[in-house]
Amino acid sequence: MSVQSDSEKRKQISVRGIVAVENVTEVKKAFNRHVHYTLVKDRNVATPRDYYFALAHTVRDHLVSRWIRTQQYYYEKDPKRVYYLSLEYYMGRSLQNTMINLGIQGTVDEALYQLGLDIEELEELEEDAGLGNGGLGRLAACFLDSMATLGLAAYGYGIRYEYGIFAQKIENGEQQEEPDDWLRYGNPWEKARPEFMLPVNFYGRVVDTPQGKKWIDTQKIENGEQQEEPDDWLRYGNPWEKARPEFMLPVNFYGRVVDTPQGKKWIDTQAINFYGRVVDTPQGKKWIDTQVVFAMPYDNPIPGYNNNVVNTLRLWSAKSPIDFNLKFFNSGDYIQAVLDRNVAENITRVLYPNDNFFEGKELRLRQEYFMCAATLQDIIRRYKSSKFGSREAVRTTFDSLPDKVAIQLNDTHPALAIPELLRILIDTENLPYDEAWKLVNKCCAYTNHTVLPEALERWPVSMLENCLPRHMELIYHINFLHLQEVQKRWPGDADRMRRMSLIEEEGEKRVNMAHLCVVGAHAVNGVAAIHSEILKATIFRDFYEMWPDKFQNKTNGITPRRWLILCNPGLSDLICDKIGEEWTVHLDKLEGLKRFAKDPTFQRAVMKVKQENKLKLASLIERDTGVKINPASMFDVQVKRIHEYKRQLLNILHVITLYNRIKRDPSAAVTPRTVMIGGKAAPGYYIAKQIIALACAVGNTINNDPDVGDKLKLIYLENYRVTLAESIMPAADLSEQARNMKFMLNGALTIGTMDGANVEMAEEAGEENLYNAYEFYERNPELRQCIEQIRSGFYSPSDPGRFAHLADVLLQHDRFLHLADFDQYLEAQQRVSDVYQRDITSCIEQIRSGFYLPSEPGRFAHLADVLLQHDRFLHLADFDQYLEAQQRVSDVYQDQAKWAEMVIMNIASSGKFSSDRTIAEYAREIWGVEPTWEKLPAPHETA
Repeated sequence: MSVQSDSEKRKQISVRGIVAVENVTEVKKAFNRHVHYTLVKDRNVATPRDYYFALAHTVRDHLVSRWIRTQQYYYEKDPKRVYYLSLEYYMGRSLQNTMINLGIQGTVDEALYQLGLDIEELEELEEDAGLGNGGLGRLAACFLDSMATLGLAAYGYGIRYEYGIFAQKIENGEQQEEPDDWLRYGNPWEKARPEFMLPVNFYGRVVDTPQGKKWIDTQKIENGEQQEEPDDWLRYGNPWEKARPEFMLPVNFYGRVVDTPQGKKWIDTQAINFYGRVVDTPQGKKWIDTQVVFAMPYDNPIPGYNNNVVNTLRLWSAKSPIDFNLKFFNSGDYIQAVLDRNVAENITRVLYPNDNFFEGKELRLRQEYFMCAATLQDIIRRYKSSKFGSREAVRTTFDSLPDKVAIQLNDTHPALAIPELLRILIDTENLPYDEAWKLVNKCCAYTNHTVLPEALERWPVSMLENCLPRHMELIYHINFLHLQEVQKRWPGDADRMRRMSLIEEEGEKRVNMAHLCVVGAHAVNGVAAIHSEILKATIFRDFYEMWPDKFQNKTNGITPRRWLILCNPGLSDLICDKIGEEWTVHLDKLEGLKRFAKDPTFQRAVMKVKQENKLKLASLIERDTGVKINPASMFDVQVKRIHEYKRQLLNILHVITLYNRIKRDPSAAVTPRTVMIGGKAAPGYYIAKQIIALACAVGNTINNDPDVGDKLKLIYLENYRVTLAESIMPAADLSEQARNMKFMLNGALTIGTMDGANVEMAEEAGEENLYNAYEFYERNPELRQCIEQIRSGFYSPSDPGRFAHLADVLLQHDRFLHLADFDQYLEAQQRVSDVYQRDITSCIEQIRSGFYLPSEPGRFAHLADVLLQHDRFLHLADFDQYLEAQQRVSDVYQDQAKWAEMVIMNIASSGKFSSDRTIAEYAREIWGVEPTWEKLPAPHETA
């Protein structure tokens, strides 16, 4: 009998030849199999949630064979791999997106119908993944979709948060935060990989060795005595058990017994390495006395669109190296026994811990390093063993690391990847510093998301020295060599050296993580053309002068699969009927719709789809809020996190003004409008929470006033998230303020600041198809005089050109509208007085007097004072122009043919804003890989 080779053995367990779930009969068989064998239920006891899980597993079966085959393909071809590091991924739901990208939605829908189940009801049972919040995480999610669709060998890395940021509840008109326990019932899409669990070190100390500095663990001394350690028999799971979260029950302890009319009641019941130190040893420096936390990877599939590519998002979960201290437990001290475990596993407990206190700040730092340390170990492991089937490392040198590894840092949160990769190469792989630093620089690239200096991360040196002593040593050394280069380039310029240092010396010493990223990366990019120019002109000006070729722009984009095909199938089908399906992966093909913009038949078809979407959203709002809205009204939407600079207050002032006008003349003709505001306020942000409360109070007054009826409504959308956005975007007529690509793609017009991507949207669609509420007063003679005095050095005669760049910023990249608001600011007090005598008078007085909340008359007086005395974000200064712009919107909305033409022009002009285009630019210009839209053969199609 011949001995089988490893290759022959592998073929016996290959996914090739597995029957695909591509027909209705197979879907039904697979669904029933999962109900019985995965969930251990039958139809007598199965719940709707069980059916959702059975459906998810059925779809995942179709995904898994492609997932395995994709990874096999990468190992066989050994391409350069892209590693995207982000602390957030705002993913939304996975079921429908997966079915669309695999092309099986129709088949699955029919199978469920034949089984007597409603697929939409089951889809509603899926939890939004609590892995992100806001634009940073949503961008990362879109990028993962595009990387898979473009066939890039890409891996996302992040943290598997047990709880999302929080679930927002609006109770009595106020935001209440509840835990976002998104993993309560499990996650059918993830696969734990305990075989790849890695140690991550914190604290400890660094010691010298002949091989260089080392950061090491302490060792337990047994002394020949019995030592008790936990029997962690469940570390790798138990295939024989079945969790039953639907039968989870409370068990009470402690509390007290009280008498009630119903009888006695029982109440008040209670239902990675850090630290260490550095020491010298005969072998060189070592990092010892560290605390160790294990990083458990959970893999999540990322399917490309219709190409059989399935990439991986690997999320790390913190696990204690010992479940509990048996000595404490056996002596009766249970609390102390589990303390170490809780401290370790808190690292991945929640997205964005409260950082108002030292403990919260340190936990955030530990989160960031935990993700970086585990990820870098994994990247090095994969680099060493890149060929399929190898059990041992096949690469022993690192010369080809930049040819095989591209690491993209999404903002400064993963900045510690730079010193961590350097540490691994020097301390573990024993490379010389200069060689290691060149490799780090060639591999890493950095995306900046903000130009506000106060928003850039700065970690106290004392915290880093305590938590990550070896990394702080490396940062000092990086900074020392960097400043030597600055000194050579600009001898004697001490102020420039101070500005470019990684270490900020004023007050408490801090490490500027953005500076670390710029110095350590070979490429730095902003996320909009104007944003990238501002970076070069302001916060990174010195670095741009030193390395001009390092700076690029990569305008953000969105994935059209989720934000059009999934969320707006009616419009998607209509577009396909007109221009074909190529736009689904080449969004610029939407430009072909421009020739139909004036076609009355196509206009009617587009507006019919819009109206159907508005009816669906109106039904959802009535179900969730009890408020019946007019689906024929203009849907005016502002959804984003609640913050003063987002200017939701300006929107509310406009709503109050419309309300007062209706009350003054109920018979006057008005354009019916339903205003929707949604978003979460940070738990400790008092004014933001007051804005939510005011919006709810104003809405409650207006929505219950019979004089107003269907003419005006204000709805606060609770717990805004990706899934809710998928219902809002297709139905919106008007989008407020900034970041509006998803609205534009779905045919909503924009009113807002000429800021960031709005500038480029106006360039694509034409400014006549957006409404700019703010004017640019460059011809004002007083303003011209001010600018010239700044430029000429009038205020700095000893250094005439000192402020010239500020003049350029004001004239060319005035992101914060200094010039647009110059006249208003000059006349601020007079304008406030004048405006106060008109519409704004009643608005402010109603807010101050408690008109919208009679039970608490003084509740919003502080907001009125903020508007009148501390209006940093120019709500009153821009109020007149904003009203005028809104009036133009109302006027055009009355001309539905003109409105429809503008809607179509917006859709047709949104092609630039595909994340596919963005990722293709990253790939070619930063990562050094070539995107491909080639379709991999399905597993059963491969010999």
